[in-house]
Amino acid sequence: MNGQGETTSVKRNGILIVMLMGAFVTILNQTLMNVALPSIMRDFDITASQGQWLSTGFMLVNGVMIPTTAFLIERFTTRQLYLFAMITFAIGTAIGGFAQNYTMLIAGRMVQAVGAGVVMPLMTVVVLNLFPIERRGRAMGLIGLAMNFAPAIGPTLSGWIVQEYAWRDLFFIIIPFAVVDIIVAIFLLKNVGKRTFPKLDILGVIMSTVGFGSLLLGFSNAGDHDWLTFKVAGFILIGMIVLTLFIWYQGRAKNATT
Repeated sequence: MNGQGETTSVKRNGILIVMLMGAFVTILNQTLMNVALPSIMRDFDITASQGQWLSTGFMLVNGVMIPTTAFLIERFTTRQLYLFAMITFAIGTAIGGFAQNYTMLIAGRMVQAVGAGVVMPLMTVVVLNLFPIERRGRAMGLIGLAMNFAPAIGPTLSGWIVQEYAWRDLFFIIIPFAVVDIIVAIFLLKNVGKRTFPKLDILGVIMSTVGFGSLLLGFSNAGDHDWLTFKVAGFILIGMIVLTLFIWYQGRAKNATT
């Protein structure tokens, strides 16, 4: 029994290590871009508003993927979904690093966001399913450490790289870490939980996408437009209304199944 428990513990720790590596890399990537914006704007001759979309677009796609991941977790195995997420993230990172124009760069960021948007919610679900209640606190603490450490070093690392090298290296330094995590995941990552193959709630996905997207657009536009314009207040209002309807819709759907 002790040997079996020890093996189970080793498997848990291996899965947690894989997930933490992926979370750290994807979160670090999110914080690297802001410092590099002036250099990117000069190279591609774009405005500050266009440059800001490198962060806004990433957050928008990321926000769309997070609620969608709840459905994906029930349809695909842990290994399938995690490897898809990290491979997609690595491909997006490569596209961004080799981008020859602004359109290609922002496309790479969007592809990155698809992968990154899956990693965090998947990791949370896996930890809750994998660890017993008495050990979840330690696991969640390690997740919190990765989530806080990555953005803490991101701006400093980004500033040093942009000053000493080039903004493209912000993408190139991420690729090896992502590839290593993919390789480790192939050997250590195990499937956690059971698939239930639910039907996709298309209306729910649309409502959450429009709601979160409108809120994000509204607050993102606040830096360039007056708060009382439609591009700010209008989008924020639409987002609040749609999200309120989404919460009501989800509550009604839950009550209907009980």
